[in-house]
Amino acid sequence: SYCTSLTSVTIPDSVTSIGDFAFEDCTSLTSIAIPNSVTSIGGFAFWGCTSLESITIPDSVTSIGYYAFYNCTSLESITIPDSVTSIGNCAFYNCTSLTSVTIPDSVTSIGDFAFYNCKSLTSIVIPDSVTSIGNSAFSYCTSLTSVTIPDSVTSIGDFAFNGCTSLTSITIPDSVTSIGSSAFSYCTSLDSVTIGNSVTSIGSSAFSGCTSLTIYCEATSKPDGWHSYWNYYECPVVWGYKGN
Repeated sequence: SYCTSLTSVTIPDSVTSIGDFAFEDCTSLTSIAIPNSVTSIGGFAFWGCTSLESITIPDSVTSIGYYAFYNCTSLESITIPDSVTSIGNCAFYNCTSLTSVTIPDSVTSIGDFAFYNCKSLTSIVIPDSVTSIGNSAFSYCTSLTSVTIPDSVTSIGDFAFNGCTSLTSITIPDSVTSIGSSAFSYCTSLDSVTIGNSVTSIGSSAFSGCTSLTIYCEATSKPDGWHSYWNYYECPVVWGYKGN
């Protein structure tokens, strides 16, 4: 931690884990190769490594800890291997140069604030294995134009896509039963969203500030589980939508 002049490091094959805060604020570190012996990357492990441009995560790693790459503002792309099952809270928070990320089929959950303010990220494919998208997981990903939510997802957290100002359309699959408060708030380019009959709960202000939005609902009227202010800005709603 705080080895601010450290530019490179070689981790030997004998290492099995990278602990919490291991390379925190090593602001001159530009790249690192993690050997196949490592199975876990701890919380805050590379927090604030603002010069880190690339990192190779081997297939041996099963978990990426919370805040692991927080504020790695020079990191441009990352491939998460098939061995990883969870992406921790705030794992890539404020990675403002991150343009692409590959999430494998092994991942079952995307943590709260996982990709918060990754403002260079243009698209994301969420694999069929993911069942939940955490609170503010993609908030302020202002370059995100498209996102695919698979049939495996059952819940979309509060503020999950808040402030994704370039997102134009989204289809919420029949597997989703709950949409959190302000989940799509201030997605100012969002012009259509389709909500299936399976959604039994929508939080308040889910679409606040979506000034261009038309909402297509398969339900014929507002279900009881939807908050009275679910459509606080009174976007146009097409009830009983059949996909035509």
